[in-house]
Amino acid sequence: MRADYDSEANAISITLVRGAPAAKADELHPRAVVALRGDEPVEVQLLYPDLGVEEPLRVVAEHYRLDPEALVAAANAALAAPNRAVTLEVAMRSSA
Repeated sequence: MRADYDSEANAISITLVRGAPAAKADELHPRAVVALRGDEPVEVQLLYPDLGVEEPLRVVAEHYRLDPEALVAAANAALAAPNRAVTLEVAMRSSA
């Protein structure tokens, strides 16, 4: 997962699938737009993250069955390193 916070635009882009062109977009929340290839989410755009990241990302995660903690972690990492790409590798939860 790759995230980038553009401080001038005040937006975070979270890439879920690299190199995957999007054919359409789905606005699930007033501040969250999901780019889709078919029915598969390939990117999440979060607008005005200074207003909070959890609520819009949880809406996206619930709708597309994505990992909400991973999305929030990616957004927070991007905010911590503005105007630079941050790459996260999130493992599956262990069943122990």
